[in-house]
Amino acid sequence: MNGVINLIKPPGTSSAQAVSFVKRLTGQKVGHAGTLDPDASGVLPIMVGKATSLFDYIAQEEKIYVTEIAFGAATDTQDASGQVIQTGTNYPSEHALRRILPAFVGNVMQQPPAYSAIKQGGKRLYDLARQGVAVQAAPRPIHIGGIDLLRPTPRHGYMLRVYCGKGTYIRTLCHDIGTAVGCPAHMRILIREGTGPFDIGQGITMEELEQIIGQGNAPASWLTSPAEVLAHLPRVIVPRRYWKQCVNGAALSIEGLSDAADVADGALLTLYCGDAFIGLYERRGEQFRVRVMLFDPQGSSAAFS
Repeated sequence: MNGVINLIKPPGTSSAQAVSFVKRLTGQKVGHAGTLDPDASGVLPIMVGKATSLFDYIAQEEKIYVTEIAFGAATDTQDASGQVIQTGTNYPSEHALRRILPAFVGNVMQQPPAYSAIKQGGKRLYDLARQGVAVQAAPRPIHIGGIDLLRPTPRHGYMLRVYCGKGTYIRTLCHDIGTAVGCPAHMRILIREGTGPFDIGQGITMEELEQIIGQGNAPASWLTSPAEVLAHLPRVIVPRRYWKQCVNGAALSIEGLSDAADVADGALLTLYCGDAFIGLYERRGEQFRVRVMLFDPQGSSAAFS
């Protein structure tokens, strides 16, 4: 059983709790592709079986969030669950907010919040913060592809849609926007609409997943296969005579492979032997070398092989 579940995490559940829930249901090795704060909801890709090796490739995909920024108060956690540490009434107009947002788009530096899972000195920052220890993480480079201002909301808020890369803290973005416009702000709501190929419109809730698995439905009805997750990469099909080399993870010479010329040196690709999906490979010079072996000899079809 290998694949990724497009799980919709509800607010009030941590990412670790969601992983434990799926592990109990499936009895398989399970991991998540990118932490989602307990108070947030939305898409949390859950990797099952050999697909747990795809963490680096899923977590790096662009993410889409809808958030409500609330002006008038900043909190110690930068979201609505924290203690108010600053207030102000210099509420920005919609025009002023639209004018400042482009400054946060592109490759920018962001200082992670004190209440975060980042480790420093072997301890997570949120544990140190709860102990009253004032520790600041070093600013980190992040990428924000775009910010759309959707509409104003009651109590001096605005709904935003943010397109961003790995490691972006949306609550910190809200806090920093407040600083930039001269009015304290925090994140009131956060919904992850998508990450990579996973969209909230095709997601499955925890209750639905429990019901589907309980009814004995085939994994294909609730798992996205590794082949589908990596479908955006170049696909190379090698003849069946390479079977032993493929299933043993041996490097393959590209000489004589008709699809090889379309793959740039250093590029990632998905490799098939006949109809069977073998795994994630990388072209290195005149060879294809395995990065993640995903072949499952007990799979019932090529898509889940």
